[in-house]
Amino acid sequence: MASKRVLLLGGHGKVSLLLTPHLAARWNVTSVIRDPSQEDDILRTVADRPGKVDVLVSSLDDVKSKADAQLVIDHSKPDYVVWSAGAGGKGGPLRTQAIDRDSCIHFIRAAADTPSITKFLLVSYLGSRRTKAPWWSDEEWKATQEVNNGVLKNYYPSKLAADECLTATANQRRDLQAIVLRPGLLTDDEATGMVSLGKTRAKGSVARGDVASVAAELLDGEAQGWLDLLEGDEPIVDAVRRVVKDKVDCIEGEDVDGMLQTYA
Repeated sequence: MASKRVLLLGGHGKVSLLLTPHLAARWNVTSVIRDPSQEDDILRTVADRPGKVDVLVSSLDDVKSKADAQLVIDHSKPDYVVWSAGAGGKGGPLRTQAIDRDSCIHFIRAAADTPSITKFLLVSYLGSRRTKAPWWSDEEWKATQEVNNGVLKNYYPSKLAADECLTATANQRRDLQAIVLRPGLLTDDEATGMVSLGKTRAKGSVARGDVASVAAELLDGEAQGWLDLLEGDEPIVDAVRRVVKDKVDCIEGEDVDGMLQTYA
């Protein structure tokens, strides 16, 4: 059987560079970058390692419609899609909306209209929600709101819109396995292989390397829904098995019907 192919959007991001070798060890990978000078960085991640990685130069800034996203999908012919892209605060609020919200939503909708794509993993962030998580304290929710409405006031609504669109889309296309991975504060600390996955506390950090490992394990399994992620004391493989077995979904407390009405 031919190996599955993963379309990795935002291939030159810090998490993506760490994720690429994990993906390539399991599947073929098409890594999408905006600048040809970034290609060597991508290929170095899999030097002397198993797996096949192709690089596609295609700027997400140019994705203005579902049709634009479909062109990238048709070129790469993936089975799975991973969104680990973002404006990174560059270009102001309008570019954040254009990349983190609009371009992502175009890819979600194009993927949903492509029957051969069966999994979509979106890297979001822990505070991306409208209501207090039932397992959080009032103090935790207040602090989360202060961050979302303060330093993340442009980023927050864009990421939330993408998360909700993927959720609504997967509710409409039931055979699309949608995973929203929601890490806390990202650090460049050395990965530990130990995490807290699922219904975590509202504040904390996690190494980018551990985010990459968790993302690959989730994509290789049957996990679905929203999964929060922080550093912790559970081995990654065990944590992923647990959330699948227990059907953990951090969307609890959110208005899924409202998402369906908005993104139908």
